Amino acid sequence: MDERDDSDFKREEEDESTSNVLKDRFRLSVIKIAEAEGKKNNMEISEQVMGCISDLAFKFSEQLAKDLELFAQHAGRKSVNMDDVILSAHRNEHLASSLRLFSSELKGKEPQPEKKRKKTSKKEDKTPSGVLHIS
Repeated sequence: MDERDDSDFKREEEDESTSNVLKDRFRLSVIKIAEAEGKKNNMEISEQVMGCISDLAFKFSEQLAKDLELFAQHAGRKSVNMDDVILSAHRNEHLASSLRLFSSELKGKEPQPEKKRKKTSKKEDKTPSGVLHIS
């Protein structure tokens, strides 16, 4: 085995290790949310159900990420934007409308770029100051 193969193998192991850590953290977060919601509603949720919920949530997130990537690629972009996220919710009209509202609220909070002044052409510069151009 040469050095390049060895470094590629190590990188793949590191990537897999990082991926496993992220999966575990995601699942733990989902379980904590399920427990908190259960307590809030005076319900007890079994470990099996929480494990099932966390696995489903993870699989859904994986599929969502793939869909978002495909939507962006189809639009000729390298990054995902809010339109892709809204498109991903097209089967759930309530969610899609909530996302549209959220998106418009975000756009309202963004600072508006200053409009650039239009450069005047040389022809306009040479006109006498008393002449009025109507466009």
